[in-house]
Amino acid sequence: MREPGFSPRSFAIVSHPALPEAAVEAQKIAAVLSALGAAQVVAASLYDEGLRQRIRDKEFDLLIAIGGDGTMLRAGHLCAPLDLPVLGINAGRFGFLMEVDLGDYNEFTSRLLSGQFRLEDRMMLQAHLERNGQVLDRWQVLNEVVVCRGKPVRPIQIEACVDGSPLTSYVADGLIAATPTGSTAYALAAGGPIMPPELRNILLVPLAPHLSVDRAVILAEGSHVDFIVRGGYDPVLSVDGHPPLDVLSDDIIHISAADARLTFVRFQDAGYFYRNLTKYMKQNPAIEKQA
Repeated sequence: MREPGFSPRSFAIVSHPALPEAAVEAQKIAAVLSALGAAQVVAASLYDEGLRQRIRDKEFDLLIAIGGDGTMLRAGHLCAPLDLPVLGINAGRFGFLMEVDLGDYNEFTSRLLSGQFRLEDRMMLQAHLERNGQVLDRWQVLNEVVVCRGKPVRPIQIEACVDGSPLTSYVADGLIAATPTGSTAYALAAGGPIMPPELRNILLVPLAPHLSVDRAVILAEGSHVDFIVRGGYDPVLSVDGHPPLDVLSDDIIHISAADARLTFVRFQDAGYFYRNLTKYMKQNPAIEKQA
């Protein structure tokens, strides 16, 4: 548990290995923090197992993730169970989850060491896949759980239950269960509503429903939802964009709010979320780069 006025002294800096410039900047940031008096700064790839183990051993007060939103997701999966705050520095294309642009970090390093920032907690989901009464895998989820069709271009059938009672059955390309954070990711692309990040609700959004309920549903805080696969052609399960897993008819995906939370470091006031929405909705960075 962090005390009021938390001022980190020990930093882990991780960068995406596919972004060479991010690794270079990680070393520069490490040098700046060390010069300003940080007690310990270690920079390495996000997938460096030696650093990941030191993070799990709770050697650091704060993690800095340099990359895009995918980097932030992977960093979040590592840090949330440890209650380790994360600062995102954007070196990717979009960076909706990131706080600082790559070229702007100098003005924030001294503020980090002096505790001049606020901490923003984000809800996470816990999900597990059950088959024939056995749990096959478990996940902590920052954005979304998706059950959808595989390669065949045909809909699948999914029954959704909330708190043990049937909600509805979908014939659709898929079904998303998203956090408020995930409401601006895949769920947004599927036509779902945008939810403020401080909420703790679960959002259900169908993908191309056919003769089924075609509206998103926001579940009450504390709800438990089950996705029961009822049929279809090669349905798959994907969690936070991880490679998909094959699921079978009668498989159940159990989803609820997780005990863990992910804590973001924020230098901006709470209104940043709506300002960023306006900015990102006006232009698509991926298209802009191709122009």
